[in-house]
Amino acid sequence: MCICVNCRWVDRCKAYHTVEKQHGVKHLTLKPDFEPKEPKIHISLIDNNQRETEVEWDVQACKSFSLDNGRWIRLRPNEKVPS
Repeated sequence: MCICVNCRWVDRCKAYHTVEKQHGVKHLTLKPDFEPKEPKIHISLIDNNQRETEVEWDVQACKSFSLDNGRWIRLRPNEKVPS
């Protein structure tokens, strides 16, 4: 899971914005203004049941990470937290 969902910068972060773009989901903000320090994005290739390959992007480490449990869900109440 992407650590960004519990980071105080998630709605302003340029790295998370890139992850959103790769997943084809609605952005938390259209113009992020926060440049994270050394984000580590893990990319997984997953074979699904339809014999297609899905690409999963997750930020797994970042020197700018600042814990704010539930930050993403407070920004998008009633929506499923990305996994």
